[in-house]
Amino acid sequence: MTKDHAVSPASRAVEVLGGELTEQSLKRYLAGIPGVDAVGLHARAADLGSRSIKTTSKAWALDRIISLIDLTTLEGADTPGKVRSLVAKGLTPDAGDLSCPRVAAVCVYGDMVPAAVEALGVFHGENVEGGINVAAVATAFPSGRASLAVKLADTADAVAAGADEIDMVIDRGAFLSGRYGQVFDEIVAVKEACRRVDGSYAHLKVILETGELNTYDNVRRASWLAILAGGDFIKTSTGKVAPAATLPVTLLMLEVVRDWHRLTGEKIGVKPAGGIRTSKDAIKYLVTVAETAGEEWLQPHLFRFGASSLLNDVLLQRQKLASGHYSGADYVTID
Repeated sequence: MTKDHAVSPASRAVEVLGGELTEQSLKRYLAGIPGVDAVGLHARAADLGSRSIKTTSKAWALDRIISLIDLTTLEGADTPGKVRSLVAKGLTPDAGDLSCPRVAAVCVYGDMVPAAVEALGVFHGENVEGGINVAAVATAFPSGRASLAVKLADTADAVAAGADEIDMVIDRGAFLSGRYGQVFDEIVAVKEACRRVDGSYAHLKVILETGELNTYDNVRRASWLAILAGGDFIKTSTGKVAPAATLPVTLLMLEVVRDWHRLTGEKIGVKPAGGIRTSKDAIKYLVTVAETAGEEWLQPHLFRFGASSLLNDVLLQRQKLASGHYSGADYVTID
């Protein structure tokens, strides 16, 4: 393989970069992306995070947060029973208030997809009316340390089992070593592995694991790389590495999708995941989305929260608005 070997064809990259795609043309494009003003980024994130929300707006915000959650369980001890409980909670977050919206998706390991699909009464992505999606982590999550063949099989198995969405991890070692073409090719290949038998595709979320990328410049380049290669979403973290999602990193990724939309007219989603546990913090993210990408991004096909414990806090805050007093923690389920 020559130093300037060709990379996999991807329609987005061909359109933006033009001409033949090679390792060097990809590197030149990414190297030409302006560096991040870290001081300005932090100042902007702090300003957005300080915005106050009035009571009527807060009620809307709490419901919107619920509708944007990927309710997640990613533990080695997960069982089909736990996944069924997760699905039940996602469908009916507050059994005492059926006006409470459903979550966007449940996110599980690939081998748990059949249990989630069975619980939802869905197959191959065809949801029951008002249902929720099944998202599966794949590509040797969370490390990404496996051969490409294993990663593709992992993805294809989850899609065949009925996953609507795939959350893949990039090879951070390859990215940090400057092997951008390898990372690009893997995303393209995983995207193709998301193809269903009917020719449609499961949505692909590309996890950057920003806590391991070390610099904001790397986060910006990785975001552009993931989008060029065909990702439908860019996602901050696996939730297994600290720091996970932060407001400055999410702001930076939102700026990338905003700039991509201005360049191409195409809308890409963003998913902060890991460490967002309170409604207060989640509202900061809503404000940041609206003020950066635009209010049209505040819908499930363009923004998600990856979370396991966030939903409970939002439900308690929602009950407080309705009753005027806080309910105890036993008024929500622990799953």
